[in-house]
Amino acid sequence: MRIIPCERGDVEWLKHHLGIPTCSRFDDLLTPKTLKPSGGRERYRGELMAEWLLGQPLEWGSNAWTERGTEMEDEARAWYEMAHEVEVVAHQLVLRDDGLVGGSPDGLIVGTRRGLEIKCLGAGKHVLAMLDGGAKLLEEHRGQVQGYLHLTEYYAWDLLSYHPDLPPVVARVEPDPAYQDALRPVLDDFVAVLEDDKIRLAQYKMERPWTMNLEEES
Repeated sequence: MRIIPCERGDVEWLKHHLGIPTCSRFDDLLTPKTLKPSGGRERYRGELMAEWLLGQPLEWGSNAWTERGTEMEDEARAWYEMAHEVEVVAHQLVLRDDGLVGGSPDGLIVGTRRGLEIKCLGAGKHVLAMLDGGAKLLEEHRGQVQGYLHLTEYYAWDLLSYHPDLPPVVARVEPDPAYQDALRPVLDDFVAVLEDDKIRLAQYKMERPWTMNLEEES
């Protein structure tokens, strides 16, 4: 595992992030309920290759909602640190050793092998998380959290549902052997396909300042 300190969207993040599968999209590779290859695989393949060729994300910039979400995430992280008496490091890109799979976790807990994923939900969904202890939230984000556990080889990941006016909900997740066993070959096969695609389309790749010399630095 490689950890690169960077803000989402900055030059260092772009340099390493574009064109690789990331944990937040693992549901497009493996269906969480059936543990079978997902029907979204080809769409995701096209999106990643388009990013790689264009040298920039397909969705660029931010809006009021994403900015509000970022601010709320910082508040949620601060609450978690205080409530659990830990230090959480954010703004990092985690990569597999070969740099071909990655993720931008909401936090890595200093001095432990645990991570943190934050969801800032609307009041209605948050109340449901309060009622079921986060069970539905765990189901909805199984692929992402199990993906982080796969990538980091950490022993646990906390999923936090945060609303500023309601009690937070924290659910702890441990590696699911069935999911991990199913993910590994599907992910490796997908990475191999992408690498072949990059060879086939290399002549069309647009160079940006943040995409140059990546191979030499990796």
